[in-house]
Amino acid sequence: MDKTMESGQNNSLNGAPKRGAVKRFFRSAYEFFYGNPPAILGTLLLAMVLVGAIFANVLAPYSAEKRVARPHQPPSEKHLMGTTRSGRDVYSQVLYGARKTLSVSLFAGLIAMGIAVAVGVSSGYFGGKIDERLNFLTNVFLVFPQLPLLIVLAAFLGQVGSLVITILLGVTSWPWGARVIRAQTMAIRNKEFILAAEVMGESKLRIILVEILPNLVSIVFGGFLGAVIYAMGSEAGLGFLGLGDATEVSWGSMLYWAQTSSALYTGAWWEMMVPAMALAITGGALALINMSIDQVSNPKLKTGPHMKLWRKLKKAADKRRGL
Repeated sequence: MDKTMESGQNNSLNGAPKRGAVKRFFRSAYEFFYGNPPAILGTLLLAMVLVGAIFANVLAPYSAEKRVARPHQPPSEKHLMGTTRSGRDVYSQVLYGARKTLSVSLFAGLIAMGIAVAVGVSSGYFGGKIDERLNFLTNVFLVFPQLPLLIVLAAFLGQVGSLVITILLGVTSWPWGARVIRAQTMAIRNKEFILAAEVMGESKLRIILVEILPNLVSIVFGGFLGAVIYAMGSEAGLGFLGLGDATEVSWGSMLYWAQTSSALYTGAWWEMMVPAMALAITGGALALINMSIDQVSNPKLKTGPHMKLWRKLKKAADKRRGL
């Protein structure tokens, strides 16, 4: 009997932190979205795009690569967004194309921000020769215009697949993020809590991971969203120019085939309009989320309707610190 009671008490104790973490998560989400219309609208639009990409197999009525109707049929009940010159269903293509475009953009953003965080934090925290060398490397990458450099590299390599495009976008779009992270790291490097951790003998790696990076979350996440938007536009641009793999179904390849078939000149506006609108909606959703993060985290933007939210968050933070 005693063992049963002890096991029940242990289970209840183990479950309490989990329930507390879930409760804090939902409370933080509520505080972020409350009084923040850009975050609500951007999240809803992005959720619609992600649902369409993830469940493309269920939502798409046809295969994205097979001919299912006559060429250039206008939108109808059978084909909601019309058909292409090759007789493929545009609605099915835009759903499957979302997978390729979003995967390239997200992984390119992860690569870019991974490099930016490593370079920016190391340069800002260590200083000295490390800062000089990393700053020189950042300036070298900043000198070259990114999109023309991508076009030259893609043209030199020929028609490249999504993996090569992801790597090219990731390794060429990190310098601006590294600059911002370096400046913010230098601003907090001499703060009291950093100096206290160094006096206590904490390792530099732990100081970076535990003390510095948590204070850069909003900047890193905002930079990640910016890198994703840039990668999405660049992938679509390379695909439109025919420098990507035209056999892969993506929003960029859809634009390429629409341009090749002269869709606008022949009156098949839907073949060009659908992937362009998909890019605009997704990019707009990410921009709205990025804007909402700025309005919550940037003190200079805490005005108007966001002042009330900022005061509420500040009051909650002061209460947690016992002020």
